[in-house]
Amino acid sequence: MVGAVPKLSADNRADRRPSGRRCRALRIGLISALVPLSLTLVQCGKAPNPAALAANSQANVQGGNQVVAKTHAQVASGDTFEDRFPAPQFRERFPSANESFLQRQMSDFSPKRAVQQPSPEQAPYKVASLEPQLPYKRSPRDDLTTLVSMKSSAFPYFGTNPASDAPFLNIAKGDRRGHRSYSGRVFWQDETYNDSRVLMHVPEHFDVRKPGVIVVFFHGNGATLERDVRDRQLVPKQITDSGANAVLLAPQLAVDAADSSAGKFWQPGGFKRFMAESADHLARATGDPNSARAFANMPIVIVGYSGGFLPTAWSLEVGGISDRVRGVVLLDAVYGEMDKFASWIESHRSGFFVSAYTRGTARRDRELMSTLRQKGISVAEDMDGPLRPGSVVFVETADGITHRDYVTRAWTRDPLKDVLVKMSATPALALTRVASTNPSASSR
Repeated sequence: MVGAVPKLSADNRADRRPSGRRCRALRIGLISALVPLSLTLVQCGKAPNPAALAANSQANVQGGNQVVAKTHAQVASGDTFEDRFPAPQFRERFPSANESFLQRQMSDFSPKRAVQQPSPEQAPYKVASLEPQLPYKRSPRDDLTTLVSMKSSAFPYFGTNPASDAPFLNIAKGDRRGHRSYSGRVFWQDETYNDSRVLMHVPEHFDVRKPGVIVVFFHGNGATLERDVRDRQLVPKQITDSGANAVLLAPQLAVDAADSSAGKFWQPGGFKRFMAESADHLARATGDPNSARAFANMPIVIVGYSGGFLPTAWSLEVGGISDRVRGVVLLDAVYGEMDKFASWIESHRSGFFVSAYTRGTARRDRELMSTLRQKGISVAEDMDGPLRPGSVVFVETADGITHRDYVTRAWTRDPLKDVLVKMSATPALALTRVASTNPSASSR
């Protein structure tokens, strides 16, 4: 019995020898199979080849820069006037017969507004209605200067010329139509009378909840909105620098042409339709669509420079909302239509009228002064005093003041700014009271 155990153990060891060989063979097979997989897994855990990393990194950086550049370009498109409105090409400004006029939406031009903390101290707030200055803290906002296409702007125009009751486009050459001006020169519709854009400017300090005014600027001959009204005459800048609670609308008239045609402003109610459409655009520009009603009732000051006298006179005569016009400023612009200006002055004694002139228009300005004095209307001949309800001022500017520079240098530098400052400094001239009246009460 004692010897049986070793024998059993020996048998068992003998029996296990083949099994051990099989296990070792199995282990060798498994190792052979796992070694390539292990090498693969180890390779996956290693850093990539430096050359491959550099190539991939360069590709990613380039791709990222493209995305960042694109994003920056989109943001920058709302930062400056030049970026938002690149100089139009010929086909954009004057499309062919197979193209339509390029229409732009407010969303194309609205700047990206940065959220800022209001400064603890704000400058005194100037009320455009000549109410006393009110200290108030506004929400910070950048100036907005933009171009929008409006159906009610001066052009395109396919109506008649009221001076002759003949079609305005009185020249044809094949399929092309044009207008022969008073000088005899022909201007073509697709080049000169096809721009429906309006320059709109809202200063950063403007608050629609406060008494305000809309300044409508009619430019002179040979002008464009970008090159002349914005850059050379600095009209938006003068509006902002005045500190008054005012916004600007400047429709494009004849494009860069010696022509004063009024287009849709010749039509009865044309100016009223223009201001109604503008109210919606101004409301969207200020970020509050509900403010359209306030803009639709806001008082208006019309400024006509040079050839802008014609749309100014017709807007006063047949525009449909002359009671909302609480001020008229003519800058070397009395070339005719004196009866229309005299009629408005006589029937709107709560507003003011200012005409500054050089030798070129002196004869007509003096004729208009004489007409008004015969009607018993007092006329001042300097801009030294305040603007009051019923103020009528004629100012002859000194020799050396040129017609071309008149919008920036007349009786003073930046005359539009000076007018708005005088409005803001005169409590007696409450231009905004029209906002509380029934807008349908306009009689003309």
